[in-house]
Amino acid sequence: MRRFPLALLIALTVPSLLCAQGEPAPEAMPLVGRVDGRTYFSPTGAFKVAIPVLPELGGTITDTDNVVTFQDDFNTHISIASFPQDATQRWEMSTRGLKDYLVYFFSNYVLGDFRQSFPDASIESAKFVPSALEGSLITYILLPGGSMFMDKLPMIAGGPMPVAKRGNQLFVKNGHIFVISIELTERVLERTTYKKTAAEEDELLRQRLAEVVIRLQFTKPAGK
Repeated sequence: MRRFPLALLIALTVPSLLCAQGEPAPEAMPLVGRVDGRTYFSPTGAFKVAIPVLPELGGTITDTDNVVTFQDDFNTHISIASFPQDATQRWEMSTRGLKDYLVYFFSNYVLGDFRQSFPDASIESAKFVPSALEGSLITYILLPGGSMFMDKLPMIAGGPMPVAKRGNQLFVKNGHIFVISIELTERVLERTTYKKTAAEEDELLRQRLAEVVIRLQFTKPAGK
């Protein structure tokens, strides 16, 4: 099976995890994409997005050829992945249909990548929304010890690891499959004072995913 370089985990979570372990984070690498004012342009030209973090709040941008992550020092961790569909992926979508294809892609690539770093990662719930971007799969996953804000948490020896929750939205646009992923940060930062139900969490993440989509502008490949 072909592996997609999601780096929703690796390149984009290592700095936070190192800080949580008391190790210095690596120096920020130059961007592969580019920034013009308050807009980030993907290196492939597939999209541009209004930057959702502020430098004044510690906002940073890290990226690879296919994934960009926006994070600040307080409560924001958003990643946007965009992969061109090769012949195999186009065939999978044409034979499975969009809904089953998105489930297949999430299960085999996205969740698989999360489990490489967090073996206990699990799906809490998932829903296909036909009206969102001509068909989107929205999933909610639990990641024990997988918060991107571990460096903000006082850790107690022998205590339970906080369980992070992320909302993910998958859809296909202009021959690319997109994966937007957002952490529900307050779930780990508020700890014992946190009282939201799973349904309330899902609604918050759904709204925040929709806010990211509003910021996105897609670019059609030349000649299409």
